[in-house]
Amino acid sequence: MEEKKEMVTIVGCRFDGAGRVYSFNPGGVVYEPGDDVIVESEHNIDMARVVFGNRQIPKSNLQKPLKSILRKATQADHTTMANYAVREKHAFRIFAQKVAEHGLPMEPVRARSTFDGKKMVLYFIAESRVDFRALVKDLIGQFRYRVELLQINARAEAQMFGGFGLCGRPFCCTGHLMDFPKISLKMAKGQNLSLNSEKISGACGRLMCCLSYEEEAYKHLRRVTPSVGEKVKTQQGRGEVVENNLMSGMLKVQLERGPALPQDYHRREVERLRDVGKKAD
Repeated sequence: MEEKKEMVTIVGCRFDGAGRVYSFNPGGVVYEPGDDVIVESEHNIDMARVVFGNRQIPKSNLQKPLKSILRKATQADHTTMANYAVREKHAFRIFAQKVAEHGLPMEPVRARSTFDGKKMVLYFIAESRVDFRALVKDLIGQFRYRVELLQINARAEAQMFGGFGLCGRPFCCTGHLMDFPKISLKMAKGQNLSLNSEKISGACGRLMCCLSYEEEAYKHLRRVTPSVGEKVKTQQGRGEVVENNLMSGMLKVQLERGPALPQDYHRREVERLRDVGKKAD
């Protein structure tokens, strides 16, 4: 008899400025996507936004104990965060100034205060790891609160500030995406897309996340569609595929014996000779 898994209820939240979705214990309260909540983070009390509401998962899936959602954010809480804006601008200005003074190869992106006001998170972009220990010591002398430097990539920066993609819709990373999918140029090639970087790159300068959405469908279509150069058998005889359309399934086949021009067939109307060979075996 299969052992019944112990389940636990979680709510997924994303911190302003951070891309990853974190799981929290809702404490018996029902939360909806878009709710702003006050949560326990690793060392602070902070504000986060609900990405997905209450759902159950096996307790064994948790990598570490859940932190709790303390309550829904109030208007006063939003006012508190808004009041931190002046402090954040000041911190960012000092951060950028000190980075320049230390001559570090990093680009300051944003400063963000935690809800309890005890820590300032300074985001930056860099091509590789940066030794910023001296910078941190310098910054600590400038502020009355703790400072954390956090390196992010170009995708996380785009997610942080938001915007609209080539499709005219808001960035996927600021909406439904829970995490950044793995994207490769091979996906664009497999979908017969232009390899012009301007056409397949997002505002972040990286390959668009949406290239991954239909990858499994294209993998299936490539499996069932004869490729260019492949030999096939038609009702008019054997031939070679000289052009194919994965989405429509239409092929142009140059027959070995017959018209000089390639003939049109649907993939269902031809038999792949490699399949014929397999049947013969």
